[in-house]
Amino acid sequence: MSEYQQQYEQATGKRVSAAAAKLDGLFDRIANGEVLPPRGQQAVDLGLTAHSLNDARENPAVYDYYHWVLTNYFAPQQIQEVTAKLIGMAFTCANIFQTDLPQPITLNPWQIPAMRTFPLRTTRAIVVENNGVFAWLLQLHPEWPLINQSGNDFNAAYVDLIQALERQHVQFTYLGDLDSRGIQMADHLFNVLRQTSIETFTALQSPANVVKWLTLNGRVDGQRTRQLTVQNPVFQKEMNSINLLGKFVEQEQLIGAYETLITAWLAQK
Repeated sequence: MSEYQQQYEQATGKRVSAAAAKLDGLFDRIANGEVLPPRGQQAVDLGLTAHSLNDARENPAVYDYYHWVLTNYFAPQQIQEVTAKLIGMAFTCANIFQTDLPQPITLNPWQIPAMRTFPLRTTRAIVVENNGVFAWLLQLHPEWPLINQSGNDFNAAYVDLIQALERQHVQFTYLGDLDSRGIQMADHLFNVLRQTSIETFTALQSPANVVKWLTLNGRVDGQRTRQLTVQNPVFQKEMNSINLLGKFVEQEQLIGAYETLITAWLAQK
């Protein structure tokens, strides 16, 4: 039994579950001063679902043990992790515009008109649904052209700038969670685009890759794999795969696959 487990059990009178015991290696990394990925990525790397460390309802025993150890064992300055809490609700991106400002940058609605024709660094960009995955990919590959889609935040400023970038000949491809809501969000975003083909938009998250990832990495959950309405036939095919297999995959599970696919896609310029 680790020192973390001993202190937790002595202080709380609770037993550490087998799932919670997986966290001890993570605590050792904190103790060693390592820079960690966002918490969703930390959880998936341990074989847990992405919200396990942030949502007490997902796995109460894991959540309780994790937060007890962070609060009682480590000083705040010891915990070095890439944050998924990106400031602003407008448009966050990296390496899209020609600027020497540190990346990523977040543009508010008042800045959008001036950015519609701002000089660009790229004609290709990867739109990433998940805040934490966006932040971690940028940490791993600081020069990649990435746009944070921020879950379901399809605000007017975001749509305005996405369409303006298309008018400057930027092509978008997309990566999101492979569950019913994730596919629905991908379909929603594609429907606001005007010049990006469905082949480009799904070049990485293709129907074939979706089936492969669901088969190899999928987790069973009836709620997250229910049939939802989408408009594009390609996303209907992906929705059907998720529903029929009854499995979902979170973005944090696919970082390695993303690195290979994105590297190859960007090289096609």
